Amino acid sequence: MTKKILFLGAAPTQMPPLRYAREQGHHVITCDYLPENPGHALAHESYNVSTTDKDAVLDLALRLKIDAIVAYASDPAAPTAAYVAEKMGLPGNPYQSVLTLARKDLFRAFLKEHDFNVPRSQSFYDREKARAWLAEIGVPAYIKPVDSSGSKGVTRLADPAKFDEAFDHALTYSREKMIVVEAQIVRARYQVAGDGFVVDGQLVFRCWADEHFDKLCNGLVPIGQTFPTSHPAAWLEIAHAESQRLLTLLGMQTGALNFDFVFTEDGDFYFLELGPRNGGCLIPEVIYYATDIDLIKYTVDAALGLNCSDLAMKPARGYWSSYMVHSLETGTFKELWLSDRIKPKIIEQDLWVKPGDKVEKYLGSNHTLGTMILKYESMDEMLEMVDNMENDIRVICNESS
Repeated sequence: MTKKILFLGAAPTQMPPLRYAREQGHHVITCDYLPENPGHALAHESYNVSTTDKDAVLDLALRLKIDAIVAYASDPAAPTAAYVAEKMGLPGNPYQSVLTLARKDLFRAFLKEHDFNVPRSQSFYDREKARAWLAEIGVPAYIKPVDSSGSKGVTRLADPAKFDEAFDHALTYSREKMIVVEAQIVRARYQVAGDGFVVDGQLVFRCWADEHFDKLCNGLVPIGQTFPTSHPAAWLEIAHAESQRLLTLLGMQTGALNFDFVFTEDGDFYFLELGPRNGGCLIPEVIYYATDIDLIKYTVDAALGLNCSDLAMKPARGYWSSYMVHSLETGTFKELWLSDRIKPKIIEQDLWVKPGDKVEKYLGSNHTLGTMILKYESMDEMLEMVDNMENDIRVICNESS
């Protein structure tokens, strides 16, 4: 039976659930504030409404009499989807819980209240109070917006003299105009990323990966994830148990989750983020290659209230990664250079720029120029290549005039 599904966002990385919904014969509606986004072309109807304006989206949803709402791979839109679902009695998770997960200030406070490991962190509207807190915790520290996504507006601050620059940078990416000042956690091994899915309150599936950053460019914005993670199984059991404890405390019921966490050298577990939505960076797509589990399908089905009880844990087979094509400099795009050894490993490639297009140095996910999915022969080969991908994949630019 055809259902009306409202999708919040129509960016290139948000198109997979639109395709799935169309394949299932549903009526697809998209909305965001960027009419040129390619997902709108897949929709039966599209609307120029910001996905962060929850009351405007609710008005649209009521007028269209939707049956389901999906915020795919978008932290800012996740609370809006939960708000609309709660107001209309549609399947979804509690609005306040989703907001807690999506807002860094609320999330850190919740973790601290419930005795999770949490870095020394406070959030501020006031610049001078933030500066005083930085003096208390010392550097290195992270300065970031409470409500952005894709690492936009984040600075790792090593020099207190550059605090104002970091504070102002974070402000430009915060709708709330509130800034987190947080002590750095000294982590062991890689940061862990990946997606999971909760059904009837239980974390029934998770597929975790090592997260990689470009040391030549920014060091804060992920360039890819490698599956499976190289972390010890015993550590991952701790992560699973703490994740389930958090989900239970928040009353999360059904839907996709995106993880970012780290361990210290002592094996202590720290959440960085637990996003109440699917991951970007092609994480669900790579998980499908590695496990045959289609989290895109389950995300849409769950929003429709369909039975998802057949979803179960399945380990990753083989060695897979996503990769975000990006530039190390600002200029105009000339070509994408690929080494001979990388070419046979590329399973999917989607380039969003053409020669002559202006490109920005990679400082946030909004500077991504395209995506890839790759397959490797071994864990060692995969980690070595992704950590040094400039040897195999390079964006060649003409210098900016």
